[in-house]
Amino acid sequence: MTTVRLPLFPLNSVLFPGLVLPLNIFEERYRAMMRELLKTGEDEPRRFAVVAIRDGREVAPTAPGLPDPTALPERGPTAGFGADPIQAFHRVGCVADAATIREREDGSFEVLATGTSRVRLLSVDASGPFLVAELEELPEDSGEGAGALAEGVLRAFRNYQKRLAGARERSLTGAELPDEPSVVSYLVAAAAVLDIPAKQRLLQAPDTATRLAEELKLLRAETAVIRLLPSLPAVDLTRAPTSPN
Repeated sequence: MTTVRLPLFPLNSVLFPGLVLPLNIFEERYRAMMRELLKTGEDEPRRFAVVAIRDGREVAPTAPGLPDPTALPERGPTAGFGADPIQAFHRVGCVADAATIREREDGSFEVLATGTSRVRLLSVDASGPFLVAELEELPEDSGEGAGALAEGVLRAFRNYQKRLAGARERSLTGAELPDEPSVVSYLVAAAAVLDIPAKQRLLQAPDTATRLAEELKLLRAETAVIRLLPSLPAVDLTRAPTSPN
């Protein structure tokens, strides 16, 4: 088992390998993380791990509020995640490589990162200014029949895109889709309008073929639903507050 120790960035979203992640960093715990990453040479990867939040708040409260207007704001690396933060997170996440870390005049950061590989969360260290995780690197096995499944998923995804564009009265882009099975599986998982639990299940699928088979079922089901709806709900907005990250 290959393990790695990396800074941990919990989000109300799921990051997939190969996908771009823009971040607006303003909380002190994550500013401290970015300052630490900037100590890494430019010719080396500036890596951190992203996990989806299962039970907690992406942005810690900074002022008294409901239900107790006298409650003090939470501070520190575990703010919003409880006394045992690992319980607040999904256990499979993705390593991110920060290609760009730009500090603004007010001390906040603009970050552009890309997901690289899946990891399993083993433990969380909250003794420093930001969370640090012990992680197990997860291989990407192709599984049986991944190539044929990828072709079916691409056909279903194109049909889904057409239905989705019609439901939203938007035109499709002419971008070419990839044909490598693992890339297809992650691109479709990120692009489909699914809630966090569904995306998380796709991220933690044991192999590419299993992920593609699940996506094929989801795409067919979602396409059938779109046919019957004049508009689509913003599923993420019904489950979590809007975040600037």
